[in-house]
Amino acid sequence: MSIATHTKRWVLISVIVLLLLMYWLKPILMPFVVGALLSYLADPLVERLTSLRMPRIAAVFLVFVGLFGIIVGGLVILLPLIEHQVVLFIERVPGFVAWFNQRVIPLLDSIFGIKIELFDPQAIRQAVSQYWQQAGSFVGQFLSVVTRSGLQFILWAINIVLIPVVTFYLLRDWNDIIKMVQGVIPDHLKGLVNKLVSECDEVLSAFIRGQLLVMLGLGIIYAVGLQLVGLDMAILIGMIAGLFSVVPYLGFAVGLLVGIIAGLVQYSGDLWALLPIILVFCVGSLIESMVLTPWLVGDRIGLHPVAVIFAVLAGGQMFGFVGVFLALPVASVLMVWVRYVYNEYTSSNWYATGQEGPSLDDS
Repeated sequence: MSIATHTKRWVLISVIVLLLLMYWLKPILMPFVVGALLSYLADPLVERLTSLRMPRIAAVFLVFVGLFGIIVGGLVILLPLIEHQVVLFIERVPGFVAWFNQRVIPLLDSIFGIKIELFDPQAIRQAVSQYWQQAGSFVGQFLSVVTRSGLQFILWAINIVLIPVVTFYLLRDWNDIIKMVQGVIPDHLKGLVNKLVSECDEVLSAFIRGQLLVMLGLGIIYAVGLQLVGLDMAILIGMIAGLFSVVPYLGFAVGLLVGIIAGLVQYSGDLWALLPIILVFCVGSLIESMVLTPWLVGDRIGLHPVAVIFAVLAGGQMFGFVGVFLALPVASVLMVWVRYVYNEYTSSNWYATGQEGPSLDDS
């Protein structure tokens, strides 16, 4: 057996073992996955500070405090605002139902001959309020269940505490980890591996640092714009639209639909009041396509929207929350390898003449 064949076999076995370990250990992977992604996201800023002759440990501490300060501060500020906006939405439901009974139902009856029973505004308001209370008490119910079991509480607390701990240590030792990984690569494969890793890093940078910034930017644009036009649920709708913007045009479509529904409820069916809401989403979509995406992402990811949806669903099915979190970065990296294999295949003699082409080790 040749050395190249032996190496390929061990690489394949290692990949299979790694995937099996990830599947078996998925209940405890969340803090390590989140910590690794946060470290990857923050490392360029640490490198920038160290280039200014700041000690790495001081740069890591400064970036670490700033990163988690923003995360915790954002949650503390946003959660009460979202709850307040949802309460206002629920209070306006009866007015929308009354408009629907007076205008829409008679119109449907006169045009299409559709007989629809009138809705009870107070019953609908009570149902919506009940569902919101159930959703709002989810955290309380979760904590209640967790605290009833000592082991569950310990595991939950460890996962939460481990995220900043893992992030700090990975960020501190990031360069050493990279050097250690590079040291185990055989010399005859270093050129190929470095080339593919550079492309993967470019793609991951485009997604993690680019696409996430696009999502954040769109969420802020939609939230501020809807707030300026007077929509009560502006922040929540902006966050939803920004989150769904991971798939091109899906954030625009979902945000616009939810915004129109919220506008109909708030303004009791005044269709003219919907025009500013529609304008906000049109302006946000133009800014995304003309400024944010070309500037922050470009065309380096190369994932089709259908592939994005499939990756998210497949990741969630196999690994739960961790899979959803990792789906698009992993899919982006896989696309680099798929493009490499495709290029090798189409440039080989086997593809051109049916004869065996060069092996990957000759690359």
